[in-house]
Amino acid sequence: MKYIPLMWAMLWRKKLRTSLSLLSIVIAFLLFGMLQGINAAFQQTIERSNVNRLIVTNRISLTESLPLADLTQIESIPGVERVSHESWFGPYYQDPKNPLAAFPVEAERAFAVRPEFQVPPEQLKALEKTRTGAIVGKTLADKYGWKVGDRLPLHSTIWVKASDGTSDWDFDIVGIYQDPGNRQREEALYFNYKYFDEARSFGKGTVGWYVVQLKDPRQSAEVAAAIDKRFANSPDETKTQTEKEFQQSFLKQIGDISLIVTYILFAVFFALLFAVGSTVMQGVREQVPQLAVMKTLGFSDTRVLVLVLLQSLLLCVFAAVLGIGIADLLFPALRDTLGVVEMPPKVIAEGLLMAILLAAATGLVPAWRAKRLVIVEALRS
Repeated sequence: MKYIPLMWAMLWRKKLRTSLSLLSIVIAFLLFGMLQGINAAFQQTIERSNVNRLIVTNRISLTESLPLADLTQIESIPGVERVSHESWFGPYYQDPKNPLAAFPVEAERAFAVRPEFQVPPEQLKALEKTRTGAIVGKTLADKYGWKVGDRLPLHSTIWVKASDGTSDWDFDIVGIYQDPGNRQREEALYFNYKYFDEARSFGKGTVGWYVVQLKDPRQSAEVAAAIDKRFANSPDETKTQTEKEFQQSFLKQIGDISLIVTYILFAVFFALLFAVGSTVMQGVREQVPQLAVMKTLGFSDTRVLVLVLLQSLLLCVFAAVLGIGIADLLFPALRDTLGVVEMPPKVIAEGLLMAILLAAATGLVPAWRAKRLVIVEALRS
């Protein structure tokens, strides 16, 4: 540790070159922190999926609806405890830049299959009794400053009202739900299916998908197969998945985020490897006289090798900490768009490991040359 100030001073002999190298590494790890952080946040959401819930969709596509009459048939299948249904409403609030996740549901069913949602009993009863009632997540309510009793105008990008031919829908906020285990799930809104089904101009008597709560999660495969078998060869065949598989397939409709992030980061660090490597090699080449003097004063070959590696490690780790730190500060800004509020600790650990590997890859060759340095030849040059 006592040699760190010395190595730091040697590293900054050429301030402009070191500054540019430092900036390139900071930007690379800033990109790493943001992309890998978002990817990890998505994966955390998937991993938190309830193990005793199945999602039943139309076999053709998620955008194809299913008959509401299928509900009673699904309930009758052995192993099924409760069944609810949801549909994608696709609205925005005031401006298309403010899209919302909103779902028409049957209140007594929807919150029974999602026991992690905490709703005061009186608010749940208010939703059942209020035709235009809606319950919103706490995070969503805090974002827009909504409270119980507010009138909420939404514009749907899909559903048109039969009464006036417009896509403008009004709701009354009667409750606010919370999910302490996963705040990202508080970014949704639930309202009465009966009001939705009576008011819409098309698709009456259909739902988007079913949410099935199992009596025993170990029977998920058997129950899923039984549901799909029940509707095989019918006009509306089904595809039943676990909640985790459903969320994974939903994200893949956007794209394989994990694969995209991996390719981008591979390209960035591949280019960075050459940039940092050339900087370290040039710096060591210029330090040959100093290294020769250090050997003359009694520094062993191994110690010189370690000191050169330490320069590369200082540069990479210091820049990585700066880049990931900036990414961590920027992460709360993604709350409004992705529901991501903090960088997963796993990403910080991965970033530091990447910095150490980068330092080893770029510093090993010049360190090995410094170790084999011959004092007489070095001083002569």
